[in-house]
Amino acid sequence: MKWLQIHITVDQAQVDFTETLLNSLGAVSVTLDDAENQDLLEPLPGETPLWNKVIVTGIYAQEDDDEIDVAALETFIRAQMPDSPLNYEFLEDQAWERTWMDAYEPIQISEKFWIVPEWMEAPEADAVNIKLDPGLAFGTGNHASTFLCLQWLGKTDVKDKIVIDYGCGSGILGVAALLLGAKKVYATDIDPQAVLATKQNADLNGVLDHLYVGLPEEFNETFQGKQADVLVANILAGPLMMLASEFATLIKSEGEFALAGVIEEQVTDVSNIYYKFFDILDVDKREENWCRISGKRK
Repeated sequence: MKWLQIHITVDQAQVDFTETLLNSLGAVSVTLDDAENQDLLEPLPGETPLWNKVIVTGIYAQEDDDEIDVAALETFIRAQMPDSPLNYEFLEDQAWERTWMDAYEPIQISEKFWIVPEWMEAPEADAVNIKLDPGLAFGTGNHASTFLCLQWLGKTDVKDKIVIDYGCGSGILGVAALLLGAKKVYATDIDPQAVLATKQNADLNGVLDHLYVGLPEEFNETFQGKQADVLVANILAGPLMMLASEFATLIKSEGEFALAGVIEEQVTDVSNIYYKFFDILDVDKREENWCRISGKRK
């Protein structure tokens, strides 16, 4: 079997029409991609943002004994959307699951500290190796903000300490803290899929018994009256600013924290709010202007 991919570049306002058109013509799936390298930050709950220019791709199965009339299909689409750039290609059948897995490689965070996809061998067997299943939740180590938090954890003394992973995504930061010696990690996220992914990745690394994860309401009830030695939050500048006073109640005096998901232009605004409760000790930057703010509770 071959697969026909039809790519149409459209404005944001035309996306729904284009999806409907491709589906009506028998597409087995339709995907959306950025056409202009425009950054999209992680959406807030209920939001589904799109790029200004979008590549809408319809995938069609071409059986060996029932070939698609590509010329007729192209003519029909161009008649409906004469001003939209269109191109197509054929793909040979392949093991799609294997192709997806091949996109991931071990990532070295620092000396003797790695993220390793669960199906691969660790480059250094005696290192701290986080086994990860890149599932449905944010946080594989490839993104600059996640990498910055992992770097910070790698050089922070978390041994025998209580750590909060706020906005845990895949659970990669909480799992890393436990593998680095933390006594207990309390993790939370607004996404139920993130809660599930965190449990799965903690179990994969043999640290599930030392991790609690729940939705924010459950987390607040469970953690009530407690304070952490360390807090790491890899979310976005807006939520971070709203959570500053809450974080101040969650961290012990002199407790350490790291915030990420902040771009360079937002550092001053975030820091100004956190100065009320925290001493800002360091701001570090990685590619594409992503920054990490770290310090201690006053």
